[in-house]
This record gives sequence, C-alpha cells and structure tokens, in this order.
Amino acid sequence: MKSLILTLYSRTGCCLCEGLEQNLKSISLKDLTPPLELHVVDIDSDVMPKSERNSLNLRVPVMVIYCKESQKRLELPRVSPRIQNKELFAWMQKTIKNLLESL
Repeated sequence: MKSLILTLYSRTGCCLCEGLEQNLKSISLKDLTPPLELHVVDIDSDVMPKSERNSLNLRVPVMVIYCKESQKRLELPRVSPRIQNKELFAWMQKTIKNLLESL
C-alpha cells in the first residue's frame, strides 16, 4: 500500500484555510484507502522558500498529496469551503482514487 502525505498549505488568519484545516482534522484520514497523514504548512513561515510562497500566495488553501514511494507530488482540486464530515470524507476518497492512477 502506498504511503501518502496530505499537505495543506495555508495562512494564519485565513478563514478558508482554517476552516478546511478544521474540517480535515474532524474526519479520520487514516480510514481512507490508502490512509493519509496530514501536514499543515503556513506559507508565511520563514521555512517556506520565497519562490514556493509566491506560487501559493493567492491560491491558499492548497492541498497536495505526496507519495513517498514514487516521490511524486500532485495538487488536489479545490474543494468547497462548505463541505464537511461525510461529504468531505467521500470527496477525499474519490479524489485519492483518481490520483492513484497517476502515481
């Protein structure tokens, strides 16, 4: 089974970013097939390279799946900020299934 990391690029004080982060933390990402491990990255932090920060600046929140085995990174499509719980879980499962075909 592939080992996948879901990175949420966000910004402190962004209501869309904070809402999506809260919604992602409210569902069990470990129950997805394959399971996901969530990492949240604040793009305004000093550890973010300026070129990467500039590319994400006006697009946050952005979700990216990283596959450890293939070392590929794939950006997920935007999700509605209103999606929650069961709907978010189902959307994540469907999206992961589609992305696995390209990993």
